[in-house]
Amino acid sequence: MESTTLDYDYSEEPLTPMPPCSRDLDNRLGARLSVLYYFMFFLSLLGNGLVLLIIHRFERLTTVTNILLLNLVLSSLVFMSSLPFLAVYMQLSSWVFGRAMCKLVGSVYYLGFYSSVLFLTLLTFDRHLAVVYSLGAPRVRSRRYAATACGVVWLVSGLACVRPMILHTTFRYMDNKTLCDEYPGVIPEIDLVQLRTSGFYLQLLLFLIFPLVVIVYCYVRIAVTVFSSQLAAKFRTVRLIFVIVVLFFLSWTPFNVIMLLQDEAASCEEEQRLGFALQITRNMAYLYFCISPIFYTFVGKKFQNYFRLLLVQRYPGLKRYVSVSQCSRTNMSTKSTPNEL
Repeated sequence: MESTTLDYDYSEEPLTPMPPCSRDLDNRLGARLSVLYYFMFFLSLLGNGLVLLIIHRFERLTTVTNILLLNLVLSSLVFMSSLPFLAVYMQLSSWVFGRAMCKLVGSVYYLGFYSSVLFLTLLTFDRHLAVVYSLGAPRVRSRRYAATACGVVWLVSGLACVRPMILHTTFRYMDNKTLCDEYPGVIPEIDLVQLRTSGFYLQLLLFLIFPLVVIVYCYVRIAVTVFSSQLAAKFRTVRLIFVIVVLFFLSWTPFNVIMLLQDEAASCEEEQRLGFALQITRNMAYLYFCISPIFYTFVGKKFQNYFRLLLVQRYPGLKRYVSVSQCSRTNMSTKSTPNEL
């Protein structure tokens, strides 16, 4: 959400404000860059919609990877649905959608972010099971396992959104602009200091450090197994997930680090510099949700073939130029194979 460090008047009586730390310059940069949010939103709809269409037309939700991939795409769409509202907010420098939408958009924003991190971690752990424990994995990697794991991810992500749902609200700035952000005043019967501190460590530990440790561990084990056994088919599948995950952390880690540093800014000048860095890294992070479907579609061989088949079915004249192999939904196994992507 838009960052503005200023002092506000929350009471009915007029107060003399403290000298504000001006964030006009980096907020102005954010307003210009927010035009990209509309482009990202529509590109995400097209890309993620293509993945959903391919899964619906050519796959059954009987493999663990398909179930996890479907939930990852849905979490991306949940996150991206908040961007048009944030774009309008940043361009107007005022929230015009009301208090209920402020809470809803803030909650959806974090729900999509948190669930995407956890689904990527789960997808990597599942690949780790399939490759490292290939003999015993089919007994564990069932549809019940996938459905339960996805349910836990959505539950944990939803519980983590309680804090932004409580804190995000609308309030007036002294020049009568309405802001939608974490309320910096006092909320009766709620220890805001403890709530913000717990939220800080929750995001740091559960949604940054924990996924990073799990993913690094899983890929070390996967790399050792693949290179020692020279499993070419599995290597192609692992490569796809590896590209998706690395891209995610290259996009999201700088944004998270800047957000965490902002909470500890010691001076107005430092806060201003971090504000500029936040605007840049935020757009890098959002861009990930637009380009990730490209990797689902064009890196995996199976999805490449499905995409070509969609083109041929829609435009029969391309059949002479596009090579496809016919796939049948009825031939899909209930078990995940190493090359299922």
